[in-house]
Amino acid sequence: MKVIPTALPEVLILEPKVFGDARGFFFESFNQKVFNDATGTDHQFVQDNHSRSAKGVLRGLHYQIQQPQGKLVRVVRGSVFDVAVDLRRNSPRFGRWVGLELSAENQRQLWVPPGFGHGFLVVSESAEFLYKTTDYYAPEHERCVIWNDPTLGIAWPLELLEDQPQLSEKDSRGAALAQAETYPSV
Repeated sequence: MKVIPTALPEVLILEPKVFGDARGFFFESFNQKVFNDATGTDHQFVQDNHSRSAKGVLRGLHYQIQQPQGKLVRVVRGSVFDVAVDLRRNSPRFGRWVGLELSAENQRQLWVPPGFGHGFLVVSESAEFLYKTTDYYAPEHERCVIWNDPTLGIAWPLELLEDQPQLSEKDSRGAALAQAETYPSV
């Protein structure tokens, strides 16, 4: 597995070693020991999630204020623009974000540690998104920072859409970063 650092040192791009030939391909999508060694962490995953979304769907920026979740995310069909935002108030990078394309073709994964918000925008006709979490979903602790907060200035690739992003009601009511409940430290 190849580990590629991002502008947020704790957020990592993981590229699996893919074995392919005329018949197709094979790769190990997850191995706990390899993940821990590659990331220098000791996180254990407790839940796997799978979502399917149409083009233009924007999910996020989600996080849990208690029971913070680390997420290992990847796309198995289609393509998304994936974003992680540092929400740790004591971090020198508080409010900074990284974004990149995750797709079935590039087979990249992104490690989003606890203390970060996460979201994605579907840029293909549809996308299937898989993610492992380090803690269980706790809806009473879920929070959302609004996707288009000007303080964050996320450069979503909206030019790839024919219309505005499609949001859930919950996501459309996300808080501005200045008013959001964030992490004192994680």
